[in-house]
Amino acid sequence: MMIAEGASTPMPRIDPRAPRFNQGVVGVGALVAFVANAPLLVPVLGLLLAAGALLGPSANPLSILWRKAIVPGLKLGAPARLKDAAPVRFAQLVGFLFLAGASLAFVLSQAFVAWALTLVVAALALLAAVTDVCVGCEVYNLGRRLASRWTSSG
Repeated sequence: MMIAEGASTPMPRIDPRAPRFNQGVVGVGALVAFVANAPLLVPVLGLLLAAGALLGPSANPLSILWRKAIVPGLKLGAPARLKDAAPVRFAQLVGFLFLAGASLAFVLSQAFVAWALTLVVAALALLAAVTDVCVGCEVYNLGRRLASRWTSSG
């Protein structure tokens, strides 16, 4: 673990491959839900994201699957470098909020809105899984930089 400058508690560090696995599963799951017209899958995917966002990476069922089954099963070694979990948790929170909104839209018979929100999550999750470009993580990092400038100038 690493301690951030000015922080008193250690920041959790995670295997950078685990979020990409999570994003791949969520992205494919969201596309499957859309193609199969299976709206009940949307809140399930949202709950997977909520677990990681609200309880941390160790509580995310997909991260547990990655850590306990996939890494040992494929005999993957430890990653070269660990990464900060905070941006990933923020991205998962945003994904959860989109899927929660989609779930609510389904309840309110607003299928177009629901599928639009779901497909945004699918697109961003698959982008991150394939290219390692996590838009939610970048938004988090930008917010931190802006907050740092704002607090240091005042």
